[in-house]
Amino acid sequence: MPNVTVLERATMITTNTEDLIHSFANDVDEGLKDTPKHIPCLYFYDYRGSLLFEDICQLPEYYLTRAETDILETYSEEIISYFPSDTLLVELGSGSSIKTRLIIEELLNQHNKASYSPIDISQKMLRESSISLLEKYPNLEIISVAAEYDEGLRQLDMHSDRPKLILWLGSSIGNFKPEEAIDFLKNIVKILSPNDFFLIGFDLQKEKYRLLKAYNDAQDVTAEFNLNLLSRINRELGGEFDLDNFMHQAVYNEEKNRIEMYLISTCEQEIYIADLNSCYHFNKNERIHTENSHKFSLNDIDNLSDQVGIKVFRQWFDSKKYFNLTLFKPNRS
Repeated sequence: MPNVTVLERATMITTNTEDLIHSFANDVDEGLKDTPKHIPCLYFYDYRGSLLFEDICQLPEYYLTRAETDILETYSEEIISYFPSDTLLVELGSGSSIKTRLIIEELLNQHNKASYSPIDISQKMLRESSISLLEKYPNLEIISVAAEYDEGLRQLDMHSDRPKLILWLGSSIGNFKPEEAIDFLKNIVKILSPNDFFLIGFDLQKEKYRLLKAYNDAQDVTAEFNLNLLSRINRELGGEFDLDNFMHQAVYNEEKNRIEMYLISTCEQEIYIADLNSCYHFNKNERIHTENSHKFSLNDIDNLSDQVGIKVFRQWFDSKKYFNLTLFKPNRS
């Protein structure tokens, strides 16, 4: 039998790059004209932003990755025991797929083959991570999709009878407002079959000081990640942001149980963005809201499942109970 090459085991589906740039331009324009100013956090993840986020995940203050990895290292065998050999592994916001390797390795251990479909907005990160995985695992096949979540799922054959395990790790669900998360999950549930499952990571509520340290690290990597959003506007839209005139801020909103990230203008200034042919005024100390990161209670997870129409099948926790992985199943037979 001839050897199957990496390229023969890899397929990448890409969406129209011009559409992505157009969406970025529109959202930046609308967000900077609004009061208060805001830019959606999905635009953090160009290639440089994705690399910076991988650096954040290795920081001593950023407990989330270690806690979730702890769960996967301890319980991957049990998680995969619920799934047959023809299961398609689909991941939303895959990044470098480092944690996902634990799931892939267990699929290969139990079934000697695995099919993986990562969805990520950074085409370059997808390509690099896919090649790395394929070189390491000869019995792995990958169909990757460079797109936002909704479009990525549309590009895959989600209506097939093949069982699917959809991964949404890293507590990325926390970046959504509660009502947005419910609507998003409801749309996904519509395309799930009774044999499909959804594994979601939730960062649990904990001491305020620990949360603030995680988003205000001593090495200022999170600040660089946040400021890269302005660098991206400069690179892709002809912006004229001087990063020295903005600073990173992360605060904890106790009423809404979430970290909120901002970029603060340190002086009064006008910023011109050539591709938008517009100038945007900033007052001193005016903020751009760039991200929310909601923290969950177990009641929040139960309420979410009730409102979406999915049932909690199994739950796992890390040793310190900082983090939760919940396996959901469609609430229908």
